[in-house]
Amino acid sequence: MDSRLRGNDNKRRMLEMKEPVVARLLAQNRLAKQRLSALSPEYRPKDEAEAYGIQAQLHNELAAQRGEIAGHKIGCTTAVMQRFLNIPNPCAGGVFANTVQQSGASIPHGDFVRPGVECEIVVFLQSDLPPIDRPYTQETVAIAVGAIAAGIEIVDDRYVDYQSLDTPTLIADDFFDAGCVIGTPLRDWRGIDIPALVGRTMINGIEAGRGAAREVMDHPFAALAWLANSLIERGLYLRRDEFVFTGSVVETRWVNAGDSVSVEIDRLGTTTVRFLPC
Repeated sequence: MDSRLRGNDNKRRMLEMKEPVVARLLAQNRLAKQRLSALSPEYRPKDEAEAYGIQAQLHNELAAQRGEIAGHKIGCTTAVMQRFLNIPNPCAGGVFANTVQQSGASIPHGDFVRPGVECEIVVFLQSDLPPIDRPYTQETVAIAVGAIAAGIEIVDDRYVDYQSLDTPTLIADDFFDAGCVIGTPLRDWRGIDIPALVGRTMINGIEAGRGAAREVMDHPFAALAWLANSLIERGLYLRRDEFVFTGSVVETRWVNAGDSVSVEIDRLGTTTVRFLPC
């Protein structure tokens, strides 16, 4: 056998051994609500492609406690979030079924290490976005969109110092995902100028930030197209009845026990959640 082929086989076997080990470590850390420090070099994903492989294994590890993947989140689709995290490109993660809440929910603050909230437009799919003979665009994904809504993504700073962590490690751990709160879906959305919609994050009745939907890659459907293409590259695809959080138009706001949060988006209404004291 050619030495290059043997080398590739060895790398593939090492990766197959590495992915479940790292996924198990990340799952145990999340379930124990322990802060994660940087992974040792032998376990650290070397790039984003390897990170998404570990993420897929992590979803399998957590399914028994958190349920199956019901939807997806995209981070760093806006300049405000790219500056906040110093990451210049979109990153995706999964959202587990048991972590999905409806507007008006009350959630124990103690369920998280350090929870934060983000103001996002949520897209609901009415049909699959399977592999096709060309990349999806914001125009071609629109036919699959059944509804949109105002949503609160709940993120969790479960790290010793997230600013010092490499991007692949954050992706492997679902890019801060910890759950979501979804508002009432609007099905009659086609006449709305979606990029012009303005979203606001309110904490205890005080505005904590605002931003326009056009900041999400010029249009939230462009973020949806990015995710559709990214999943296809990984041998997956978006499916009917899944939802996608398209990225925060307001910088992440960390919340305290007892805080009441609302996200208000023009034409889409208000979504609320309260973080109960422990």
